[in-house]
Amino acid sequence: MNTQDIKNRFGIIGNSPLLERAIDIAMQVAPTDLSVLITGESGTGKEVFPQIIHHLSVRKHGQYIAVNCGAIPAGTIDSELFGHEKGSFTGAHEARKGYFEVANGGTIFLDEIAELPIETQARLLRVLESGEYIRVGSSKVQKTNVRIVAATNINISDAIAKGKFREDLYYRLNTVPIRIPSLRERKEDITMLFRKFAADFASKYRMPSVKLNEEAEKLLIDYYWQGNVRQLKNTTEQVSIIERNREITGEVLQKYLPEATTSKGITLFKGEGGEYSERELLYKVLFDMRKDVSDLKRIVFGMLQGNSSLNPESLDNVPQENTIVNEKPIVKIHRSTEPVDGHIQEHEEVQENLSLEENEIEMIKKALEKYKGRRNKAAKELGISERTLYRKITRYGIEE
Repeated sequence: MNTQDIKNRFGIIGNSPLLERAIDIAMQVAPTDLSVLITGESGTGKEVFPQIIHHLSVRKHGQYIAVNCGAIPAGTIDSELFGHEKGSFTGAHEARKGYFEVANGGTIFLDEIAELPIETQARLLRVLESGEYIRVGSSKVQKTNVRIVAATNINISDAIAKGKFREDLYYRLNTVPIRIPSLRERKEDITMLFRKFAADFASKYRMPSVKLNEEAEKLLIDYYWQGNVRQLKNTTEQVSIIERNREITGEVLQKYLPEATTSKGITLFKGEGGEYSERELLYKVLFDMRKDVSDLKRIVFGMLQGNSSLNPESLDNVPQENTIVNEKPIVKIHRSTEPVDGHIQEHEEVQENLSLEENEIEMIKKALEKYKGRRNKAAKELGISERTLYRKITRYGIEE
């Protein structure tokens, strides 16, 4: 079976070298019993590759179970994976087999593997190392012969550094890595995918298929596609259903492409709670620039005081930009070789500083509101220390 046969069998569309490389690795590793870690952004189609590996392996007649680790509550994930005994917890009215017992001799696909709790990761590591597991509420060790294929859309190295993922588990899972390219890395496949989706939806909804003009096709290719193939499919469906004119122009297509991401691939700003608008991004950039300037001023201040061992905590009381000294605002005086009215210029600078101060207050209020008054999370979002945030809240008289 060659790469094209695999594409036809599993409905994979595209001729990108990166995509074909991923398929080739899946075909090569399938006959072995090695663990596989599939990485790639959300919406790239990672869930197809474990099926390829299973159906090309000696386990193809065994059970194949796909588990979304991020969709199962932390309190029940151990029971789902390893099973439980009757009465082991409230609601356990009878014994239950877990996925590792049910899939014995087959393959388990653990999607969003990085969402597993640390305690469950330790149990999973034991399965990988010895094939042993224990049901919840039991002391009896059981054995299973399961191949594990895992997938994630996050940076595992970052998760390890933050203590959210076990390094030893990563190395056991990552025996053979397969990386699925993002849609913007396979631009040559975008129009082909659109045409396939458009034809499918035309058949599904019994209507003529939509077609793109040259301008719309260029816009489609240049767009960033944050949600990858999934986003492209959803966009194609929306256009197919809503637009009466079957020839789609660039102007029409633009209405279906979110403005939060530009066609150049620049996401304006994305925090833990979602994307900011362009105006809020500008405030964020100005806020960060002022923080950098303040840090530099503290260093210079320390040098002038002859103290080279200043630490961040001891510098927190050093006057920063836009702080109040003797009840008067700090004023920047513009100097130029051309005649300038000093008074007017000084007034303009103060007005600019006050505007920045208002923007800073607005950013702080937004961060506090987003995290329901939790200062540690708000400070992290704003890129400042919790102590600095508390000082600013007090200084500006912000109500939490």
